[in-house]
Amino acid sequence: MKLNLGAGNLTVQGYINHDVAPLDNIDVVHDLNIYPWPWQNGSVHEIQAQNLLEHLDDFMRAMEEIYRILAPKGVCYVSVPYWNSWCVSADPTHKRGFHEVTFQFFDPTSPYCKDRPYYSHARFLVAKEEFVLVPFGPYFGIPGVGEVVISNKYGRRVIGLIGNYFINNLIHDLRVTLQKV
Repeated sequence: MKLNLGAGNLTVQGYINHDVAPLDNIDVVHDLNIYPWPWQNGSVHEIQAQNLLEHLDDFMRAMEEIYRILAPKGVCYVSVPYWNSWCVSADPTHKRGFHEVTFQFFDPTSPYCKDRPYYSHARFLVAKEEFVLVPFGPYFGIPGVGEVVISNKYGRRVIGLIGNYFINNLIHDLRVTLQKV
């Protein structure tokens, strides 16, 4: 089974499309702030969680539900707003932003998870990380330039350093691929 959580108007063919609102082409209507979620343990092989986690009341509990419903070695594709991006505060339904280290707390190979394994029982390998830059967004679009995706490890380190210490709004989103351990 493939799940598209928080699909809104961006439903995906071949997925069970979920949202909190009964919109067109939504297969399952459920408030993800109500636990447990309506899927069986280990029943989902792939989850799309695009622009979803920032809207939920309890991020840690949501991660544990994703862990619960994912099959072994199941994959979750996450996209969330970066902690100092303008879009964290612009959307009145956002509850938090995210840093590139946030998901490391669930990765058993990471020193963050090793130092604080008691934060959660959910365990995911961080298989891929990307920064999404939208130069001068939302104010000025640059013709021919949309999203700029930085996936190279060293490129992310340089952009992360600049985006954390020198230039707010440099990094728009964080995209992470998680694989259930």
